[in-house]
Amino acid sequence: MPIYAASGNPASSSPGADIDNVGAQSYANHCAICHGDKLEGILPAFPPLQGINRQMTDQQITNLIHTGRGRMPSFPKLGQDELTALLHFLDTSYTSASGPGDGPSPASSSLSEAGSALFRQNCAFCHGRDAQGGETGPDLTRSKIVRRDIGGDRIGEVVRNGIPAKKMPAFHFSDQEVHSLAAFIHEQQARAASRPGGRRGVEVADLQTGNVEAGRQYFNGAGNCASCHSPTGDLAGVASRYEGLQLEEQMLYPRDAKSRVTVTLPSGQQTSGTVAYLDEFTVALRDADGNYHSWAISKVKYKLDAPVNAHAELFSKYSDADIHNLMAYLQTLR
Repeated sequence: MPIYAASGNPASSSPGADIDNVGAQSYANHCAICHGDKLEGILPAFPPLQGINRQMTDQQITNLIHTGRGRMPSFPKLGQDELTALLHFLDTSYTSASGPGDGPSPASSSLSEAGSALFRQNCAFCHGRDAQGGETGPDLTRSKIVRRDIGGDRIGEVVRNGIPAKKMPAFHFSDQEVHSLAAFIHEQQARAASRPGGRRGVEVADLQTGNVEAGRQYFNGAGNCASCHSPTGDLAGVASRYEGLQLEEQMLYPRDAKSRVTVTLPSGQQTSGTVAYLDEFTVALRDADGNYHSWAISKVKYKLDAPVNAHAELFSKYSDADIHNLMAYLQTLR
């Protein structure tokens, strides 16, 4: 769905407005269409903003609002008063949405129940509501870190520091909150273990049945992989960045591959850049300077250069042996 920002500045048009009302109106104008009326997100495309202040500082949120990122457009002209009110709304809405039933409350909730609320607001977008894997995050019930964790010691380290290489942000949680998160994840781990036939994940060992040399030959020969990729260039260390099913998914259909697009206006003027958004109604890009541009497809012509299409074209050509062998070869690129 294309993103439209309402015009007007509620802070300037209502100088005496209460900061809560100004922040709520700003959120409704600029953010709710993608992130939901209650900051709950619209999965899988747009993440929830509940607890965003646990992941980012006010300055980081401000920078993101001003510059945009990916599908999110920039709002460089948002006034300081309105921005302050919006930040206040994001902070207080999280506190109010958490409520007594969602936080650590000895009188009404167990440690795991408190962790469940924190997990739902901050982690479920990537890891699934039951911690068994989601749109982009791995299954935590099968994680080596979780298996080795005692009382949140390992989980807490990852949560507080993040894993930048895997795009996991750091979170600002108290010791009590980390303990509650760990309790919830361990509870989900125990439930998953009690249903061994219902696992969703794939063991790394399940994907290690191919022949490395045959995979190397396919990479350099019939697969034509070497025409775009290099084991000492873009694929150097790929098996350290991705493991198991994630590596195979990247091999078959790399969702983070950057596509480029050139848009031609009716005047003949052309603008090129990295695709920021594309559907049957709208094409958007970020140019070399990071500026966001968007057009209705009915009013322009565009030419797409999508490297991922070459991977999709191989789907009908792969044999099972090709996939297993190529996977075995890629696992050696550490």
